[in-house]
Amino acid sequence: MGKLHFSGHESFICKQFWLKKGVDFIQSGQSFSADDAVVGLGVGKNMVRSIKYWLKAFNIIELDKDVLTEEGEQIFVSKTGDPYLESIGTIWLLHYLLVKTEHASLYNLVFNDFRRLRPEFKAEQLASYISRYCSENDLSSYNENTVGRDIRVLLNNYLPPSINKKSDIEDSFAGLLFELRLIEIKNKLDVVQEQQVSYYAIEPGYRESLPTQIVLYTILDYIEEGRTVTFQDLYNGHNSPGSVFALSQEGLYQKIQEIIRDYPDISYSETAGNRILQIPASFNSKSEILYAYYN
Repeated sequence: MGKLHFSGHESFICKQFWLKKGVDFIQSGQSFSADDAVVGLGVGKNMVRSIKYWLKAFNIIELDKDVLTEEGEQIFVSKTGDPYLESIGTIWLLHYLLVKTEHASLYNLVFNDFRRLRPEFKAEQLASYISRYCSENDLSSYNENTVGRDIRVLLNNYLPPSINKKSDIEDSFAGLLFELRLIEIKNKLDVVQEQQVSYYAIEPGYRESLPTQIVLYTILDYIEEGRTVTFQDLYNGHNSPGSVFALSQEGLYQKIQEIIRDYPDISYSETAGNRILQIPASFNSKSEILYAYYN
């Protein structure tokens, strides 16, 4: 990973309809850099910048220009897409794209590396990890305040909303990723302080709401031109489905069994301790898998 990015969202989480609002804005021929973008989007200047940031972070538009990616077209423009994000599979797909694209660096670091080191953590422990990572890799990206805001936004993207005061009402149930239940708040007794303390947890599991076709899409994306991949690579490889979706080994194994059940051309073998998934060269492309899912 090269230069890390910990800002650009203007401290806003990605709200439920922001991605569609941004896509419609681009499709109408308007520009984020135009003076009247606030009018076209119906939001303030900071939110204009935030919407553009999240479109890039979720790989809906290209990083260097306001042009839809293949995934952006398939989700928001295709007649068989899901522009209103009504399918939980679309939310899982967006999570995968968010982690893999690496425009929002924190998400990639958390799901590929940090959660394996600390499945249970506090915000300050994540901040310390980022500081140490930047120092060990000679990166000048770390700024305590910036990273702190980024951590708060990440947590609020994944946690269920709560209403503590009147100003929170507008933002309640507005987050995009909390339905995935990837990050949860838990409590335990601190024997030193003799009181309950809260912490965050990303526990590996089966992910019941994660559709088989979305897993297969990510496998095809992960192996790219290759057609053979080991179970271990799928479980803990960088940007692999096991890493991004925080699957347990048993959870990944069950997903693979569902794939070979639904797609008989794909085979899975376990010989001499080697667990291999094989996909024939004639098999569907990842875009065809998405098309079939939305149909």
